[in-house]
Amino acid sequence: MFAKVCDNRGLMIFTYISRQLGKFQRTARLAGSGIRRPAAARTLLLGLAMSLLVGSLLAVTSLDARSRTVLDLDTRIQPVALQDWGDYWIDNTGRFTPEQVAGTESIPWKPTRGEAIYPVTSGQAMWVRFNVPPAPDAERWYLEVPYPSIDRASLYTLDGAGQWNEQRAGDLVAVNKWPVPHRHPLLPIALSAEVPTKYLLRLENGHAFSVPLQFISESRLSYSEQRVSLILGIFFGLTGLAALISALGAVSLRDTAYGFYALCVTLLGLTQATVTGIAGLHLWPAWPEWSDVSTSVLPMLTMSATLLFISAATSLYERSRRLHWLMVGQAVLGALTAVVLAVIPAASRMDVFIPIMLLLQFSGMLVLGWAWRRGDRFAPWLMLAYVPVLIAAGWTLARNAELVPIGFLTQHGMQLAVALHLPIVMLVLMLRSQHRRENTRRIQGLDRVDPATGLINGHVFAERLFRMIARSERLRHQSAVMIIDLVNTEQIQRDFGRKAADELPLRVAERLLSTAREIDSAARLSERRFGMLVEGPFSAEDAGTLGPRIVARCLMPYKGLHVDCVAQVHVAYALVPHNGSNAQGLLTQLEERLASAPADSKRAVFMLGEAPPPRPPRRSRLGPRPL
Repeated sequence: MFAKVCDNRGLMIFTYISRQLGKFQRTARLAGSGIRRPAAARTLLLGLAMSLLVGSLLAVTSLDARSRTVLDLDTRIQPVALQDWGDYWIDNTGRFTPEQVAGTESIPWKPTRGEAIYPVTSGQAMWVRFNVPPAPDAERWYLEVPYPSIDRASLYTLDGAGQWNEQRAGDLVAVNKWPVPHRHPLLPIALSAEVPTKYLLRLENGHAFSVPLQFISESRLSYSEQRVSLILGIFFGLTGLAALISALGAVSLRDTAYGFYALCVTLLGLTQATVTGIAGLHLWPAWPEWSDVSTSVLPMLTMSATLLFISAATSLYERSRRLHWLMVGQAVLGALTAVVLAVIPAASRMDVFIPIMLLLQFSGMLVLGWAWRRGDRFAPWLMLAYVPVLIAAGWTLARNAELVPIGFLTQHGMQLAVALHLPIVMLVLMLRSQHRRENTRRIQGLDRVDPATGLINGHVFAERLFRMIARSERLRHQSAVMIIDLVNTEQIQRDFGRKAADELPLRVAERLLSTAREIDSAARLSERRFGMLVEGPFSAEDAGTLGPRIVARCLMPYKGLHVDCVAQVHVAYALVPHNGSNAQGLLTQLEERLASAPADSKRAVFMLGEAPPPRPPRRSRLGPRPL
């Protein structure tokens, strides 16, 4: 499979050892008898041993340092990497032709390396020469350049007439004019089963790059593309769904955060389509100039949209208008930078792109941290969602800065990060919208709902009582209306403090809600008075048991309060329409009934229509009158 081929240094070492052996033989013949000159013989043997040892070490070192991996197009092990089988040379002028490269003997070729970063910039060209050994030509093979953003890749093949035939691909060439339209350059090679085939590859790019050249057969290529298509299909389906849901949320909920996130996800999807080569293959195959600049322009626009989304999601305009407009200014800076990146030379793009991108990313995370410190409940979750995206973006920036070679993380790290990012952000937006709707509902219902307990107020209670009376008359059944008074607030304040006394009405409201059915209504009529409407059909016996049940529920201990800190209530109720059909009159009568009950009465439930208990006679201060 893989064999080691040594260079001329190994042959020189073995020639040196052979010469030392020859010298030893001549010295032995001249020496005559070894018995007469034992010291000279030992010296010669020691010198020979040292020569063999030094030669062996030099041979091993030379083999390890200068070995080459033979290219073997084996269909069982794919893709087959070029590794160090080829030689490369960087043409600083960028003007050499394949004939000049092949005919110039003084070119300082260097072995190729799989993970090398080649310092190529605009106006230069990198030449790679390699020979494909004889191999079975039953299946078609391709030279794969797995770098979708490379400007141009030209493969030259030497034909039988001694002419170099060119196949061209890359960002500066329309994809529909490539030899094989693909996500990245894919150049067919011709194999021979008898003689090696010579090739020259010319690579051009605006900045340094890493491209592990490899060979792949047609059958393996089909299988590999099916797997990649599955992964990319899942990714783009997820981003498309997130963009659609965000756009619908922006329209239906009138929330700018959804709108900015829809824009952000759309630009993010287009960025990844450009980086993976999908956009050049399917979206703009005839626009090579845009394919070249889109890899820098789209990420910058995505970052600008992200800043606007962060500002909207954290309600930055309401928290700090100055900081909000600072974020808007940075978003505008990113948009202007994208325009600049589209017109400046390719060699200068990374010098502008990297510092501006780092500035915008740092600003976004800084604002999220600031909002978190100011009490925003969703800011930490947004920070968590952007952590994998920032890690993947940092890896990509490191590749653009010539710090790391191209690999799995630089190619697919962002897709994995976005797959983690999208569900978290969508969940945060949903919870945020729910929270905003609840706040809006509370604000809009302040004229109908008691803000402290969430119960309806007296005005709504009277309206519902009027409708319940009409409904009971129409359906010919009885319903009930109740007034509940909290009578021991002053005692609770004396015994347990003002805080417990203020909290007690809230606990009573909670007990009333737990007692009422879904069709019933509970209301807070004043600070210490509550009301309840019980929908019929309802009998007098049911009403007689409901009142004591409410009293018993209120007398039960409350969690977090002292066991003796309980609510004592008085309940007055009436059956409608049995006790009357005038809603306001019924409420007045019930209030009067409660007012007539003694404060120290052991009775807690009173029915409208029954005779009030007799008041104790007032004793005269002057004593009994004399007879």
